[in-house]
Order: sequence, then structure tokens, then C-alpha cells
Amino acid sequence: MEISNLSQREEAFAESAMKEVMEPYELHYTDLLSLSSSSSSSSSSSIDTERLESITRAVMEALGPTGSGLITITGVPNVAELRNSLLLRARDLSLLNHHHRNRILKDHGLGSDVPLKSLDRCVSSFAMQLNYGHVSSESLDKHNTTEENIDADEYYKSMNDHFKDLGCSFRKLGLCMMDLGLRVARICDRAIGGNELENSLLESGTAKARLIHYHSSFDTCIIKDSGRRQRSNKGLQKSGPKNFQFKDRKSSCRREEMHRACDDGRACKKSSDLWQQWHYDYGTFTVLTSPMFIRPRCSSTEKGEGDCVEFGGLECPSPSGDTYLQIFQPNKNGICAIKAPPESFILQLGESADILSRQKLRATLHSVSRPVELENLSRETFVVFLHPAWNKVFDISDHPMKQNDQYGDHGERPEGDEEFKELAQEIHKIIPPLSARLKDGMTFAEFSRETTRQYYGSNGSQSNR
Repeated sequence: MEISNLSQREEAFAESAMKEVMEPYELHYTDLLSLSSSSSSSSSSSIDTERLESITRAVMEALGPTGSGLITITGVPNVAELRNSLLLRARDLSLLNHHHRNRILKDHGLGSDVPLKSLDRCVSSFAMQLNYGHVSSESLDKHNTTEENIDADEYYKSMNDHFKDLGCSFRKLGLCMMDLGLRVARICDRAIGGNELENSLLESGTAKARLIHYHSSFDTCIIKDSGRRQRSNKGLQKSGPKNFQFKDRKSSCRREEMHRACDDGRACKKSSDLWQQWHYDYGTFTVLTSPMFIRPRCSSTEKGEGDCVEFGGLECPSPSGDTYLQIFQPNKNGICAIKAPPESFILQLGESADILSRQKLRATLHSVSRPVELENLSRETFVVFLHPAWNKVFDISDHPMKQNDQYGDHGERPEGDEEFKELAQEIHKIIPPLSARLKDGMTFAEFSRETTRQYYGSNGSQSNR
């Protein structure tokens, strides 16, 4: 199955039916605290107890087999500034010269799980491993400025000032989001019985945080053009632009040049209207910030040589009013675009939650769509992936193992809408069946490796993305 065929199905479905916009169940932070509190509720009034029980039922319905598999969490205090600071820097990191970016990432304890040297990449991801225990701020501000060239060193220092507190912000917001996940796990455990979910997270001790920049076509063209110029000017010019501006004294990144640079490349000619292809997360919970959308800030040179792109793009509202995260909803006979309140968090379920709960919770099949008519718009988000310990053994001897397919657990095909049926079939051709990836007695590490192989390995269902 080629991804391009799926893209054609998606386009046909979009033309024939309006995509439903879903507003997931909204859980306020104060209620999350009350529901996950370890203190006795005996002192609560009967009215308050009844209200909290009603909220628990609503949460479990949203995360259960017939629900959307996700909720939003609102009203978390003291995070707006952290969220905005991190998301605004995602694009800046992506557009940096590779050498300087590596130094920035190293100094702030960050890495990446995508090939950042690839000029054709459509996504840039910056990652950090987080611990559930107290994280020391020691060494957050240590910098390694060993360049022999003084000018390059001074340039690097000015860049580092721009990314000041990057690692610290990563940790603070990431730990906050880990706490949200733990609290939701506790609520689910109490409703299901036992402590399987929360204990599996605590036994893991770690989670992966990622700052993700979904490139606009224009961004990818800038990166490709910058890479070409660096190779052609190798050893003759400074590899980094002054004042974080992608131009030098003799040239500017004119918009028309960017488009010409894309004519012979795949970066700006997407074969799909998706930033991220359809998939299930294989961890327990994925906690995301509501996304930020950015347009490049452009300014004209004094000689009118065209537009050039600077760091610090302009935040703008979502063109469609939703997050561009979309989920597959078989019971609604369609695909739902997720709308989330500003500065809220989205929590969605992964396959490990499905497995550990014996399908009392249901993993979310999802993708990230692109506003293809707006090539200059990028999307920024911060994500924390919570998962069991790598040596956690999955006992599925009494698990109602059924592939998470488009027709739900009851095996009934939805009536009507032939376009949706065809799209559903095409989507599930690129989703490796859970039964083929999970065997009784597997550890989480083995399950994650097998899942990654079947999705993205040389013979994987999405190896030619």
C-alpha cells in the first residue's frame, strides 16, 4: 500500500464530507487534583462527592472503548509562560545552522530523534529524557565555548542568550505534564480497580519529552537553500547568519528563490496533506500542549532585494480553529478534528494503556493534518510520552486481543458513507495489527522495538513516508 493512494482517499473524503470538529471532554485542573488526591473524601459533602463521581464517569467514558480516547486538561497554573517560551523557540532551533544547533542542544541537555542533517525533513524534534524524581538544575547554564575563532565564539554566545533557560524550561514543563499523566492514571486505576497504570509509570521512572516543529513548506525550503549555500561557501563565509537572520551582505532569502529551490526537491511537494501519518502511540499516555501556529516574520532589505526570514516568527490563530490533530472515530463514521482550549493540555491514550487495562481504555488512532493551502504556516507543540518500565512484562493470556480496527470491538461495519469505508480500509492497511506486534510474555521494550520495526523498518508499512 502506497501512502500516495491513501492521500487520494483522504482528499476524496474531504471533498465529499465535512470533517467533524470535536471538543473533547474538558477536565479542570482543580477537579483533577480532587479526583487524584490520596486523602479521604469522607469530609466532602454529598453534593461534591456526587459531582466528582459524575466527572470520573465522564473521564472514563471519554477514555473508554466507545470514547474518543483523549481529554483536555485546563486551568493548570503557572505554565502559560513556559509553554509560550518553548513553542516560540521550536522553529528557531529548526532553522539554525546544524553545527550551532548541536552546540545549543548539548549545552541544554537535549538531543533529537530525527535526522536533523536531512534537508528534506518535514519535522524537527528536540528531545530530553525526564525523571519522575527531583531534577537538579545543576549544569543547566554550563556552556562549552571552545571555538578558537573569537568572532564565531561571540556569535555563539549571542545565540545562546537567545535560547537562555531552554533546558530548564524543558524540565519544568515536562515534569508538570508528567504529573498530569500520573494523576489521570490514578483516576483510571480507581475506576478500573487496582494500580496497574500508575505503578507501571512509576516503575518506569522516566518519560520522553519532545519539542516538535512541523515545518511549513517555506521553512523546509529555507533549510535546503541554507544547506546548499553552506556547502558552496564552505570555509569562505560564516556558516551562521548575523542577528538570527537568514541573509548575508550579498544575498537575501527571497521568496521566489525559495520556491525555485523547491522545484526539484520533495520537501515542498508533499505527497499527503498530513504532517504526521496515521498511527497509534505505543506508550501509556501522550500529553501535549495545545499547538501554536507561526508565520515567518519577513522584512525587506534596504535595496529592495526581496523578503528575508528572521527568527521569532509571528504567532497566529489556527486557520481552521482546531489543533490539526485528528482522530479516527469509527462509531462516528468519520474523522474528527480536535479542538482544544488555548493553553490547555491534551491527554491521549496509547496502546500500553489499552493492554494494561484489558481494553477498558482504548488507544487513539490519530494523525496530524496540514493546512496545505497555507504553505508558510508552521505548527509547534511540546509533547511528553509516558510509558511502562522497559522490562515490564505484558501478560495477555486473558486479554481480549482484537485488532484496533476501524469497525470497533463489535465487528460491525458502519452503515452509509462509502467514501469513509474506503478511507478506513486504506488507513488500516498502513497500521500493523496489534496482534502481529504483541505476544504474551513480551516486555515493553520488545513490544516497542517490534512496533517501530513494523511501522518504519525497511519492510514496514510506512517505510516510504
